[in-house]
Amino acid sequence: MTTEATPPTTSVSPTTRQVWTRARGLVLALVLLLAAGVTIALIRSDTRHGNLDPRSPDPQGSRAVAELLADRGVSTRVVTTLDEARAAAAPDTTLLVAVPDLLAPNRQDRLHTAIAESGGRTVLVAAGSASVERLAPGVTADPATSLESTLSPDCDLPAARRAGNADTGGIRYTTTHLEADQCYPSERLATLIRVPHPSGGGDTVVLGAPDILHNEHLDEQGNASLALQLLGSRPHLVWYLPSLSDASATQPDDEKTLFELLPSGWLWGTLQLFIAAALAALWRARRLGPLVTEKLPVAIRASETVEGRARLYRKANARDRAAAALRSTTRTRLAPLAGIPVAQAHTPEALLPALSARLHADGQALHSLLFGPPPSDDAALIALADQLDALEREVRRP
Repeated sequence: MTTEATPPTTSVSPTTRQVWTRARGLVLALVLLLAAGVTIALIRSDTRHGNLDPRSPDPQGSRAVAELLADRGVSTRVVTTLDEARAAAAPDTTLLVAVPDLLAPNRQDRLHTAIAESGGRTVLVAAGSASVERLAPGVTADPATSLESTLSPDCDLPAARRAGNADTGGIRYTTTHLEADQCYPSERLATLIRVPHPSGGGDTVVLGAPDILHNEHLDEQGNASLALQLLGSRPHLVWYLPSLSDASATQPDDEKTLFELLPSGWLWGTLQLFIAAALAALWRARRLGPLVTEKLPVAIRASETVEGRARLYRKANARDRAAAALRSTTRTRLAPLAGIPVAQAHTPEALLPALSARLHADGQALHSLLFGPPPSDDAALIALADQLDALEREVRRP
């Protein structure tokens, strides 16, 4: 039974150092991107921390107004769920909704029902078009905001006339209620509107900007006076901070699948991109046909090919592949000289006895030379090449 010798192989996979050299630019970019994201998140979290929270002493918190109300006998209670806010609505209570636009439409409808039946006061802070029309029907938010922050009352509302100028400039509103008080106008549109409830006793105040409630602006203009009058008309103040994680505000019919949550424009856009990609692939696809032979534009000498492969072997430190190529070529040339078929040139059992008989040499030495292990360094590879040349010359010698 004869076996064909398998040339030794070597790994040409990149080393750890090579991988790091190639990837360090990408890693550095990712690290910088991550650091920038963390920095921006920290900066934004610092600036928005405790926004309109009556427990927060931060510049944009509202602890100062809560303490001033407490000195006047008005208790302040913070709630974060819709159920708590609806249950707290009462004739002797002022309900302040800090960020009305965070409420989903169904939550706004449920809150408005409780407000309309309470007989108390509701204060909506910077309510945009997404919420004001549901929480205060008949009031509409204008798309253009006020260019000035400090405005004069210019209305008959007692609280506004006593406070004077205040920082209410922000969202501007219009209303269809004839009995509504429209104060602090900017370009003829009010930034503070008070709408009395049809049932009597209660009202809804829509405030265009939260500045009069912030700690950093409370001592400016008539902000403190206006805030205390709007929030201190009743003995109890419920400060509602809407939360996106409020489980009590969800209903079974609110649960939708992922595709139902995606707007229709995204689905049409995805379909168009898919069609465009298919057309581009069809346009750029290779058309199969019969093979066409082409002449090489330049004739390359065999010596240049050998040198190019040798440089590649040297760059990859592939001494085993180089030695295997030298031994294989030598065995192919020696087989006809030793009188055996070329097909058996790589079989030690056929080639080595024929060479030993011709040269009267040691078979073990020939086996090590023609089928031995790969050289350990470049010097051993050069020595192997010289020994193979010497062996071929000796065999060719008559």
